[in-house]
Amino acid sequence: MAKISRVRISRGAPKPLFDSIFLTCEHGGNLIPPEYAEFFAGKREVLKTHRGLDIGALAVAKQLAVKLDAPLLYVEISRLLIDLNRSSHNPRLFSEFTRTLAPDLRRQIIDKHYTPHRRAVELAIKKEISHGRRVLHLGIHSFTPVLNGVKRQAEVGVLYDPIRSHEKSISERLVMSLKSHLKAASCAWRVRKNYPYYGSSDGLTTTLRQRFKSSQYFGIELEMNQAIVSSAAGRKQMTTMLSATLKELVSPS
Repeated sequence: MAKISRVRISRGAPKPLFDSIFLTCEHGGNLIPPEYAEFFAGKREVLKTHRGLDIGALAVAKQLAVKLDAPLLYVEISRLLIDLNRSSHNPRLFSEFTRTLAPDLRRQIIDKHYTPHRRAVELAIKKEISHGRRVLHLGIHSFTPVLNGVKRQAEVGVLYDPIRSHEKSISERLVMSLKSHLKAASCAWRVRKNYPYYGSSDGLTTTLRQRFKSSQYFGIELEMNQAIVSSAAGRKQMTTMLSATLKELVSPS
């Protein structure tokens, strides 16, 4: 596994709230392994929609990893097989296509496709923390522009747990910096905190907050509107804005 990118600051600069950056993407693709293909017979079109994957998220995550020199752990198995951003006890861990499978088959999916990713992320972060480093974990996601007939009112969402003071501080600085960069670029994107979901809702970051102290682990999810990141031009612009913002947090002026 690649080493986690560690914060470097110049002498005299304010000390950042974190020492390492780590990226993940839990809904990066819509692949269905051949052994489960029969359960999706005639349902291939749904795999191409926002229900099957976070459209554009993995491409942005890969570009951010390069620009930030940070490691990225991602999965390309469809969330309709199993949702890696759900806790194992969540009733929506499996979709309507897989939740009625025999228990031994569901356990096989968990063992082969769910547990390895979750364990790898936790171990990587644990290793950094064991060396006294504070880790900023960025989960890269995207959301559909319209859900159940309601248009979403943002282009970027920053999800965090407001109860965790360090995480809240980083998130607020991230939002302020991103808005500043957008304004300078005359870009009218709207940035909202804990939108279109709550950062304290069930997810990988929520689980990891239970594993690590609030002074050591900061789990933030970046949600991007698929109206932007479904195109190459939009993904490039999104990556440019996010990377500039995150670099500013790493090395504040």
